[in-house]
Amino acid sequence: MTFGTDFPFGGRPPGSGDSDADGPPPGEPRRKRSPLMATLIVLAVLVVAFVFFANTYAEVLWFNQLGYSEVFWTQKLTQIAIFVVAFLLMGVGVWASLRIAYRSRPIYASAAGQNDILSRYQSQLEPMRRLLMVGVPAVLAAFSGAAVASQWDTVLLYLHQQPFGEVDPEFGMDLSFFLNTLPFLGLVLGYLVSVVLIGGIAGILMHYLYGGIQIEERGSVKVTKAARLHIVVVVALFLLLQAGNYWLDRYSTLLAQDGRVAGALYTDVNAVIPTKTILAVAAVLVAVLFIVGGILGRWKLPIVGTAMLVVTAIVAGGVYPFVVQQYQVVPSEKTREREYIAKNIEMTRQAYGIDDVQADNYDATTDTAQNALAADSATTTNIRLLDPNLVSDAFSQLQQFRPYYQFAETLDVDRYEIDGEMEDTVIAVRDVNVDTDDSWVNQHITYTHGYGVVAAYGAQVAAGGRPDFSLGGIPTTGELASEDDYEPRIYFGEFSPEYSIVGGPEGWEPRELDRPQDESGEGDANTTFSGDGGPNVGNPLNRLVYALKFGSTDLLLSSDVNAESQILYDRNPKERVEKVAPYLTVDSNSYPAIVDGRVKWIVDAYTTSDNFPYSQAQRLESAVTDSLSDGERAVTASGQVNYIRNSVKATVDAYDGSVDLFAWDPEEPLLKAWQSVFPTSIKPYSEMSADLMAHVRYPEDMFKIQREVLGKYHVTDPDNFYESNDAWQVPSDPTSDEQVKQPPYYLSMKMPKQEEETFSLTSTFIPQGNQSGNQRNVLYGFLAADSDAGGEAGKKAEGYGTLRLLELPRSTVIPGPGQAQQNFDSNTAVSQELNLLRQGASTVINGNLLTLPVGGGILHVQPVYVQSTGQTAYPTLRKVLVSFGDKVGFADTLSGALDQLFDGASGAETSEGEGGGTGEEAPGEDPAAASAEQRLKDALAAANSAIQAGQAALAEGDFAEYGEQQKILQDALQAAMDADAELTGEPVVPEDEEAPASESPAPEGEGGNG
Repeated sequence: MTFGTDFPFGGRPPGSGDSDADGPPPGEPRRKRSPLMATLIVLAVLVVAFVFFANTYAEVLWFNQLGYSEVFWTQKLTQIAIFVVAFLLMGVGVWASLRIAYRSRPIYASAAGQNDILSRYQSQLEPMRRLLMVGVPAVLAAFSGAAVASQWDTVLLYLHQQPFGEVDPEFGMDLSFFLNTLPFLGLVLGYLVSVVLIGGIAGILMHYLYGGIQIEERGSVKVTKAARLHIVVVVALFLLLQAGNYWLDRYSTLLAQDGRVAGALYTDVNAVIPTKTILAVAAVLVAVLFIVGGILGRWKLPIVGTAMLVVTAIVAGGVYPFVVQQYQVVPSEKTREREYIAKNIEMTRQAYGIDDVQADNYDATTDTAQNALAADSATTTNIRLLDPNLVSDAFSQLQQFRPYYQFAETLDVDRYEIDGEMEDTVIAVRDVNVDTDDSWVNQHITYTHGYGVVAAYGAQVAAGGRPDFSLGGIPTTGELASEDDYEPRIYFGEFSPEYSIVGGPEGWEPRELDRPQDESGEGDANTTFSGDGGPNVGNPLNRLVYALKFGSTDLLLSSDVNAESQILYDRNPKERVEKVAPYLTVDSNSYPAIVDGRVKWIVDAYTTSDNFPYSQAQRLESAVTDSLSDGERAVTASGQVNYIRNSVKATVDAYDGSVDLFAWDPEEPLLKAWQSVFPTSIKPYSEMSADLMAHVRYPEDMFKIQREVLGKYHVTDPDNFYESNDAWQVPSDPTSDEQVKQPPYYLSMKMPKQEEETFSLTSTFIPQGNQSGNQRNVLYGFLAADSDAGGEAGKKAEGYGTLRLLELPRSTVIPGPGQAQQNFDSNTAVSQELNLLRQGASTVINGNLLTLPVGGGILHVQPVYVQSTGQTAYPTLRKVLVSFGDKVGFADTLSGALDQLFDGASGAETSEGEGGGTGEEAPGEDPAAASAEQRLKDALAAANSAIQAGQAALAEGDFAEYGEQQKILQDALQAAMDADAELTGEPVVPEDEEAPASESPAPEGEGGNG
């Protein structure tokens, strides 16, 4: 390689002229541009600009209407500022590199062959060189600027960061450095490296094309002084930035997830961190050598320095840590890593909020004795028999009333005070059901909203196993509330149309279908939305903007749109919260509650990070997915986190869509940073009303992540943790055909050492399976989170959020959910009765299997539903399965099943006598229904006797007696089917006929409280 000195850096040969001049050669006329083409280009630009304006203007209207314009403008202005800075850095950097390389080009090339090739390149480039020298940097800058602008949250967190007041265990830096500063510095350094590399490559190409770098015939390279200095500057800048990366890598070791546990382990602390320091210093020294060598024209030291840096990077950065790991750590890994595993345990438990778990040993027994449950009435009276995952069809058949309504597939569990007592309640809204194949008017003008809340007791059912409604009907009636107590219209829900046009001036003829006149009436009432729920589309500009946004000419031309019309869109509660708080991670589930006379959707939101030192990361979608993660509860969160806090409780008004964000964890540093960014968006939780506080509950997604982490991190001793001899896992849902996790369940209960019952979120643990996939489905742990925030305005209940963990003895085999299900399925008496229930094409459905620590042991409870055929069929509760140890009880009622377990007298108090049971007459019930229930029980008993007698006759070879018993069996089954049809209100249909469909399937007179 030889280095020429043709021209100084940036110099030009005298008299060479400036080829930058524009215009054709002298004597040639200018070519006229086509006016049509210019017009089309201008029109295309205007159309694109207006579409962009329309989308932006629509967003401005939406945020202004909700009162969150500061979120929109802060985010957009921050993105614009970041884009401008990034655009200028990349654009100016690449342009300057190209410009310097071009202006310092040599005029004459020494290699004739190459000169010919370069001349051809130059002749092709020269006509559009000026455009390319501006256009290429601009395009690169635009793409890179847009990519960096998407990291607006990283920039804002850095600028508004708040101290944690706690330091990491290795460097002693405040934790905010890792969560806020380190990501920002990494972003800046990474972008600057890309600017230097892209700009350097562009400059080198320009030098080559214009002869500054020449490849001789013999393979040698000739570089001009200007090109040489250009390369030196690029290399020096790259090395300085690389030194910064090496330095930051020291801190990044605390975030590593590729070791036995997360964080900096023995090799990192004793080999990687020191070598990263050495490499950072070495990179700076080599950069200095390059600058000095470039100025003096001496390249020996820079080349030697570069070689030493490469060798150091290989040896110190790769070989040395490998040697330390293999020959110091591996032979004594348990001892060497003990200190760092302890750090990982401490920091992981802190990051997920499980460091204050109240863990107790629970010496569970499997022995049953009379009155064993007498001391657990607080739990047994609240055992939820109504499965919210199964009763949606029952709600639909009994409470839907019209085909333009629908309920969610999975209902929610809350608690309400009824007659002075708190009752676990299965609750749902009667949402709107819009036929997407219907006309535009019906989709967006007529069917705009759902109507009313439907609620049923969780711990009791009505006659025939139907839900016992505490709120329902149209107009709304029931023990829980009446229509006068709350606004029942649901304009914002999980199934709301994409958009609706609502509202009108006084005297405007109502066009929105509201509800049936009553639950048995012929006509339907109309209404006009009177709230402030969306941007106005009464003026031509707004109509045009939203017609473009939704691609609808009907919206632009319809006569049903008036001067007072509003457009409602982005109506799903979760998506609405995500939009006004894009810096938060939103829970997978939102649930409705009647709060202060309104239906409010309550949504939990989290501040998260994946930069908490020494904390084990979890993939969100994996941790929160269970057997219910489908449909409206589909997991939308993704990515990796190693820090989470339930910092915000949000509400969305189901009538007008207004969103309120409350700072639930006001001292959380990330939330404080976001409150600094958006000072008016988040309210203090002291402004939450007593009614709202009464319905706040512990969030599901956070609980799922915490139970996932606790599977390993319930162990706090480093040696035991290393041996992994007590790792747990969440059991698979025994009622699902797929291997998916069992969901947690809400219910009111009292833990063994708890003073009072509380609304709780519960889950269980079994031993972790081995590498062969084998696992013991025995219970090792039971986790409950206090979910009752209290009912005092602006004040949390003292115990809210407390995690209580029961650790069961390993010496006693306590069946887990899967084994309990197996015990149910393999029990002969249970199988025979379930087979009888399956006769007549009926389907037996196992409800959710609840696990409860009562009676000094573990009680499993599972409601059993039966659903007959037909379009109007729905599951009804027919039996209750219970188990304690390996003993199984099976009866029509919970109390009856419990008495079977505990020698005829469990001592348990249940709610069945207060509102009905699965097969016994309840106070106030129709005597005819009770009679039908008794006939059903008698028929099933007769069928069971006929089966046993027939089997005995068959064993003795008495075929005549066997045939007689088969006739008795058929008669008994027919009587059972007749009684079941009378209870459910469905006709018995011969096999060759089809059950008739019914648009309004609710039995006459059945709607209010069931």
